Amino acid sequence: MATAATQDGYWLNRKRLTVYPRILLAIFVGLSVFSIATAKNLVDSEGKPFGSDFITFWAASLAALEGHAPHAYNIARLFHYEQIAVPASQKVFGWYYPPSFYLIVLPLALLPYVAAYWVWTLATLGCYVAAVRRVVQGSAAMWLLAGFSAVWINFMHGQNGFLTAALAGAGTLCLRKRPYLAGVFIGLLAIKPHLALLFPVALVAIGAWRTLATAAATAFALTAAGTAVLGRATLAAWVNGLGEARHFLENGGLPWQKMPTVFASCRLLGMPVALAYGLQMAVAVIATLAVWHVWRRCSDWELRGAALMSATFLISPYVFDYDLAWLAFPIAWLALKGMRGGWLGREREILTAAWIVPFLMAPIASTISLQIGPLILIALLWIVVRRAEIEEWYRQHNELMSRPEFETIAA
Repeated sequence: MATAATQDGYWLNRKRLTVYPRILLAIFVGLSVFSIATAKNLVDSEGKPFGSDFITFWAASLAALEGHAPHAYNIARLFHYEQIAVPASQKVFGWYYPPSFYLIVLPLALLPYVAAYWVWTLATLGCYVAAVRRVVQGSAAMWLLAGFSAVWINFMHGQNGFLTAALAGAGTLCLRKRPYLAGVFIGLLAIKPHLALLFPVALVAIGAWRTLATAAATAFALTAAGTAVLGRATLAAWVNGLGEARHFLENGGLPWQKMPTVFASCRLLGMPVALAYGLQMAVAVIATLAVWHVWRRCSDWELRGAALMSATFLISPYVFDYDLAWLAFPIAWLALKGMRGGWLGREREILTAAWIVPFLMAPIASTISLQIGPLILIALLWIVVRRAEIEEWYRQHNELMSRPEFETIAA
C-alpha cells in the first residue's frame, strides 16, 4: 500500500519534525509575551482586551450571578459587564451560546477576571492534552502539539476549542469499548451543538444505538439544567439571538478571514449570500455522505474518527480558527497510519498544511481575500476517505484469500 512517498529522502524527515514545531513554539511564545508586555490596562495595541473572547464568558457569568442572565444576549447590556472585566476595553464582543454552555461558565465571575481566565484556559487545556495523549505520546508528538497554532489561538483568546475538542476526541475514543461513556461525552457537545451535527450520522451508520440514546439524553439534560438554573427567558433570548448572529455572519460583522468555512470563503470572494449558502450546503452534503460511507464501510476506528472530526468543519458556516484544535486528532490518527503501513501520495503534505492552516489562513485571507481553510479541510477529508477505501479493500482481499477454498487451491 505504500508508495514512493515513503522513500527515506523525503523532505519532512524526523529532524525537521523536531525543529519546525520548536521554531513555531518560540514564535508563538514570543508573540504572546510581547502582546502581554505591551498591553496597557489589559488592552493590547490593537485594542483587544486580555483574553479577547474570554471576556464574554466572564461577562455573561457576572450578568447571571447578578440575576440578569438574559442580558448576556443583549450586546449593549453585555458590554456593560465586559467593561467591568476590563474597564479600558472599547471593543464589543457578542454572546450567542446556548444555556448548556452558559451553565458551564456560570461560576467564572466568582473569580477576578484575570484569575478566571487562567483557571479556565489551563483546565480546558489539561483536558485537551489528556485526550490527545490517548492517541499519541512521546516527545516528538508533544512538540508538534505544542507548536500547533490552533493551541495558541485558543490560549490567547481564552476560547472553548480545547473543551470541545477534548469532548469530541474522548467520545470517539470511548465509542468502541465504553459506549455509554462515549454517549455522555458526545452529548456534552450540546454546549456547541453545531459541532455535534455529524455524530448522529456516524452513530446511526454503525448502529450504535446505546451511544446515540445516551448522547441525546445527556444533551437534553444539560440544556434542561441550564434552562432551569438560568431561567426560560435565557433560552428564549438565545433563540432570538441566533438571528442576530446570522445577520453578522452574512454581512461581515464576524471576521470571515478567521472562519475556515465554505460560506466565509464565498463571501470573501464577493458571492451573494444565497449562492454562498448553496455552496456551503452542497459541500456539507458531500461531507456527510463521506462520513456515512467511511463509518459504514470501514471498520478501522482511527479512520472513522479522522473522517468525523475532519468533516465536522465542512458542515456549519459558523466555525472559527480556534475550533480547529480538533484537527490534532485526525492529524495524529493519519500520521500513525502512515508510520505503521507506509504513506500514500500527498498525505504528508496535506497533514502539514492542516497543522499550519490555523496560523496562516487569516493573514492570507486578509491579504488576497482567499480563505484557504475549507480547501485544506476538503483535502484532509479526501485523504481519509482514500485511505479508508484502500485499507478496506486490503482487508476484504485478505479475508477472501484466507478462506479454506483458496488455501486448498494454493496448496
